[in-house]
Amino acid sequence: MNRSLASALLLVAVIGAGGGLAVWKHGAIQQANASSATMPEPMESVTAAVAHERFHRQTLTSIGTVLARRSVTLRNELPGTVREVALRPGEIVEAGTVLIALDVSVEQAELEAQKAQADLARTTLERLRKLREVNATSQQEVDRARAEREVALANIARTRALIERKTIRAPFRAQVGMADVHPGQYLNEGTVLTTLQGVDEALHVDFTVPQDVAAALRVGDEIEVLTGHGHSPVSATVLALDARVDRDTRNTAVRARIPRTEASPAPGSSVRVAVATGATQPAVAIPASALRKGPGGDHVFVLAEAPDGRTRAELRAVEVLALLGDEVLIGRGLEPTERVAASGSFKLRDAMLVAVLDPHPPQARLQTAD
Repeated sequence: MNRSLASALLLVAVIGAGGGLAVWKHGAIQQANASSATMPEPMESVTAAVAHERFHRQTLTSIGTVLARRSVTLRNELPGTVREVALRPGEIVEAGTVLIALDVSVEQAELEAQKAQADLARTTLERLRKLREVNATSQQEVDRARAEREVALANIARTRALIERKTIRAPFRAQVGMADVHPGQYLNEGTVLTTLQGVDEALHVDFTVPQDVAAALRVGDEIEVLTGHGHSPVSATVLALDARVDRDTRNTAVRARIPRTEASPAPGSSVRVAVATGATQPAVAIPASALRKGPGGDHVFVLAEAPDGRTRAELRAVEVLALLGDEVLIGRGLEPTERVAASGSFKLRDAMLVAVLDPHPPQARLQTAD
């Protein structure tokens, strides 16, 4: 009997504790619901940008190499000892400027001897001609003297050519490259002396494009060359297309011309070449900071006024055409004049309440004006 009473009392105690806990939990939930109902809706601050229309033409980007219109690797044709050096790396020299002179003392001596032989042959020929007029000598003797004189003159011309070939001159107006040649140094035939890069009003850019793109290119077409970070694109003119397609890459080599300026890249530099491949089409431009990427693809947050009069973010999927500097060109999904979240868009989610900030607060505008 006592055991039954104890069990009943224990059961009553457990039921009472459970009921009390349920009443407490219900009250806590009701209090939390009441508190959340009175809390303000979360809001994020962003800056806004207005999408604007811009026309765009699809382009292909290729890597090109800058070349001088005239460029040579300077070598000596004949062996010899260096007598004079006028190579100064980086200096611009005019056509005909003596760059390196080899020792020609032996050739000069031979030239003097050949001049004396030529004078003797000329005197002998004149004497024999006078004798021939009075039939005091044969025509054969006159012809032999004439031949000896011609040989003497030819030897003089040959020696002068050797002397000239040992004097290395600039073939055109050019900039001198690096050189390591010194007086007294012996040079074997064909030794590399330096490089000369022509200084002209224009430069060449060689690049390759796929065969279908090359088929649409014509001599005289305009393309754009990007010479480096922070520089504006340079307009270039197509000069020539290779007559064949590379069978390994299926690409065609193209040569274009760009004007030379103080900011032009040096020959051998790498540049990017933009070749238009399609028709011009309308697009919508927005700041690059407004574009977001997610599992569903590219999207932006459009800032629109809700029925309650407040601004909310609307997630909008978009199609990206191109990235041009600090702007993104949108093909589909966005209309001109629509406002999108720019700075701070990474904090947003669909239907979120948004506070649009002034990108140029009064204090910043005042400091800028000062």
